[in-house]
Amino acid sequence: MLGTTLALSGRAETPVVRVETSGHSTVNTPPAPAPARATTAPKPVAPSPPTRLLVPAAGVDAPVADLGLNPDGTVQVPTADRGDEVGWYRNGPTPGETGPAVLIGHYDTVHGPAVFRNLPKLRPGDLIQVRRADGGTVDFKVRTLLQAAKDHFPTQEVYGDTPAPALRLITCGGRIGQDGHWTDNIIVLADPA
Repeated sequence: MLGTTLALSGRAETPVVRVETSGHSTVNTPPAPAPARATTAPKPVAPSPPTRLLVPAAGVDAPVADLGLNPDGTVQVPTADRGDEVGWYRNGPTPGETGPAVLIGHYDTVHGPAVFRNLPKLRPGDLIQVRRADGGTVDFKVRTLLQAAKDHFPTQEVYGDTPAPALRLITCGGRIGQDGHWTDNIIVLADPA
């Protein structure tokens, strides 16, 4: 089974955050159990905006706010002064509806470590819970983590239609570029638990 690790460079001015795969895990974590074979897709729930995200393995317990699109058509991100907040792309499905619900958070900001700082440490099978405005909670399990250069973002894999509910968590990774921004995205793909 492929393992994921977090790699940080020793130079403070150009840190590197990377999801690396190898033939072995650097942490003695048992592999995630194989999902039970279902004869039907998980039943979607009625639309309801997310209000809180809990990812115990990454130390996340954060409020969720709505995000839309910037004037150039790119997805908004939470402002730097709200590094402890997660944003939900409101033009897509709500968590638990059929399709990929997308939640975005900062890895860090000029103010220091942010809400998704530990996202690269997640492993397949880790639990993600999304509390919703209707009072319900939808549970997901991590399927895999991806890393992609921002100029080669896997749009279809993140935002493309899915036959069942799905969850995507997105943060920054790679290294700090000359423009002062991270070069890559770390993307968590999760399925209903």
